[in-house]
Amino acid sequence: MATPFQNAGLEMQIYVSATAGIGGNGTKEYPFQKINEAAQVARSGDEVIVAPGIYRERVNPKQGGVTYRSAQPLGAVITGAEQVKEWQHHSGNVWVARISNEIFGEFNPYTTPLFGDWYFTVKKLCLGEVYLNGKAMYESETLKEIENPEKDFQSWEPEATVYRWFTEQDGDYTVVYANFQGVDPTQENVEINVRKHCFWSPQKGLNDITLSGFAVRQAATQWAPPTTYQEGMIGPNWAKGWIFEDLEVSDSRCVGVSLGKYLQPNNENRWVKKFYKDGTQSEREAICQAQYEGWTKENIGSHIVRRCHIFNCGQAGIAGHLGAVFSTIEDNHIHHINHRQDLIGVENAGVKIHAPIDLIFRRNIIHHCTRGLWLDWQAQGTRVTENLFHSNVPPIGTKIPYHFQVGEDLYVEVSHGPTLIDNNVFLSDFAARLSTQGLAFVHNYIAGSFTQVGKGTDNGENVPRYTPYHVPHQTEVAGWMTFMHGDARFYNNVFVQQPMREDFKELPDTNLVCGTIPYSGYPTVEEYFKAFDLDPTNWGNFFGTDRFYGKLPVAASGNMYFNGAKPFEGEENCCVSSQNIDVLSLQKLLPKIHTQTITTEILGEALQPEQKFENADGTPIIFNKNTQPGPLQEVISWTIKNL
Repeated sequence: MATPFQNAGLEMQIYVSATAGIGGNGTKEYPFQKINEAAQVARSGDEVIVAPGIYRERVNPKQGGVTYRSAQPLGAVITGAEQVKEWQHHSGNVWVARISNEIFGEFNPYTTPLFGDWYFTVKKLCLGEVYLNGKAMYESETLKEIENPEKDFQSWEPEATVYRWFTEQDGDYTVVYANFQGVDPTQENVEINVRKHCFWSPQKGLNDITLSGFAVRQAATQWAPPTTYQEGMIGPNWAKGWIFEDLEVSDSRCVGVSLGKYLQPNNENRWVKKFYKDGTQSEREAICQAQYEGWTKENIGSHIVRRCHIFNCGQAGIAGHLGAVFSTIEDNHIHHINHRQDLIGVENAGVKIHAPIDLIFRRNIIHHCTRGLWLDWQAQGTRVTENLFHSNVPPIGTKIPYHFQVGEDLYVEVSHGPTLIDNNVFLSDFAARLSTQGLAFVHNYIAGSFTQVGKGTDNGENVPRYTPYHVPHQTEVAGWMTFMHGDARFYNNVFVQQPMREDFKELPDTNLVCGTIPYSGYPTVEEYFKAFDLDPTNWGNFFGTDRFYGKLPVAASGNMYFNGAKPFEGEENCCVSSQNIDVLSLQKLLPKIHTQTITTEILGEALQPEQKFENADGTPIIFNKNTQPGPLQEVISWTIKNL
C-alpha cells in the first residue's frame, strides 16, 4: 500500500482514528490508530486531523510547524490514564487491585515521590492518582487511614476527602487499595494515571506547533518550581511559537500547561537537594545560565494559550519560568486549581509565571483557585487587562494551614515593573498581594484588600532579595536590585470594601482594608524627587545618605472609595463615599467626579528599569477615553454575564 509521505515537501493532511485498524497509513481511507504515529511522520506545514475517541497515549511531536486538530471540538481525548477493571473486595468499603508494573514501563508514578524546591507538603505523596468516574480521589499514607477516613477540612471540598486510596509495592506489582464509599468499582469507570505527559516532546527547539480542540487529561506530572525542568501535561519544551487553543485541560497531578524552563542538570532542584545555597540564589543562577545558553526573544516564547478550559490541576493550570516571555494568555476559563489542598508549597496558583516579560494576560475568567494569577520575578512589560477574578480564597469552614495559603486574585512578587493592571474586575476578599514595585492600577473594580504591601520581598530575617530587570522588551539582563517598595500608580479605580469574614480577621500580618491605604507613609512623586534636588557640583551631599534606598513614590488620582474603602494619605482628587455599591450597579450609581484620560505618558516610567508602561512594540496606550472610573463598559457587561 502506498504511503502519503513519499512526496517530500508537500503539505499534507494526516488522519487518525481510534477505531482504525492497526497498520493504517494516515490517509482518510486508512487513518493511523494513534496520534503519535502521525506525530512521527508529520512535517512542517502538515495538519494532523484526529477523529473523536479516547487516545490513551503520549504524543511526542518529532518536527515543528505541525497543526494537531480534533475533528470535533473536544471529541478527541488524549489521556495519560488507563482503566483498572480487576478489583477485589478487601473489607468494608475498601477494594484492592493488583496492577502489573509492566504497564508503567520505565516510569511508575506510584513509586515516584512528589518532590522539588518550594514543595512543603509533609505527607509522603506520589505522582499517581486514582479516578472514580473522572474525579480524582485523595491519597493516604497508610491502609489504616483509608479504612475509616475522616473529612479533611483543609480541602475546599471536604465531602470528597473520604474517597481515599493507598498504594504499596508487592514484587512486580503495584497494589492499590481504594475506599469507594459503597460504590462497586467493577461497575464504574476507575482509572489510574500511568504517563507523565500527554503532549510533550523530549526534544528542545520544536517551534510553531498548534494543538487545537482536544480534551487532555490525567497525567502524572512532577512538581515544577522555577529551578527545575518544568514539565507539564502539555507544553513546548523550550521552544517558540506554540498555540494551544479551544482545549479542555484537566487533572494534571501538578501542572496542566507548562511554558517553562528547560533542563539544567547542574541546577535541578539544587536547593532542596543540597541546601547550602538558598533557592533564590539557585534561581538567579538559572536565569544567568539560560541567558548564555540561548534565552532570547528570537528563540524562546511568543506562545498563545487561548479559549481553553483549564481545571482540577494540583499545582497550577498554567506555569512557566523564562519560557513564557512575549506570550499571550487570553479568553481562558481557569478554575479549581489546588482546591484539594493536598499539594502545599509556594508554586500554587491558577496561573504561575516567572519572568512574564511582555506577557499579555487578557479576558480570562479565573476563580476557585488558591491563588488566581501569580506573577513572580521579572514582571516587566506585563499587562493584565480585562479579566474577571472571583472566589480565589478558601471557602468558609476551610482550615487554612498557614496565612500564606489564604490566597488572593493577583500576586505580583519581587518585580521591578513596569507591571500594568487595567480594566479588571477583582471580587475576592483579597484582591492582590503586592510584594513588589513598578506597578500601575488603572480603571479597575477592586472589591478586596491589598495584602503584604511593603513586605514579603526579603529572604529570612531582613536579608534583601535581589532580582533582575531587563533591557526593555528583551530578555537580556540590564541589572539587579532589591526592593524599596512603592513606585506605584493608581488612577480611576473603584474600590469597594466587602464585609470581612471573621476567620480572616484572625490572620496575622494581613491588611483587611480595601483601598490604597496600605501605601500611607509613602512619599508622593513631588516629595520623592525633591530629595534628589541637590547641587550636582557638590558630590559630598550624596555621600552618607540612604536616599537611594528609601520608599519609592506613590501617585493616585481619580479613584473612588465605597462602603469603608480608604485612600492613602497622600491622595488627592478622589471620592470617598459611605454608599454601598456592587459591580452589578457600577455604571448606574457612580457619582461624577473630574478624572483625566490616563495614558502611557502620564504613567511615566518604572523607576528601576526606566521603562514606560507601554505596548510590547513600544507604542503608547490610552486607557478608557471616557474617563469614567472603573473598567470599560464592555468589561462590566461581560462580567455580569459570567458571574
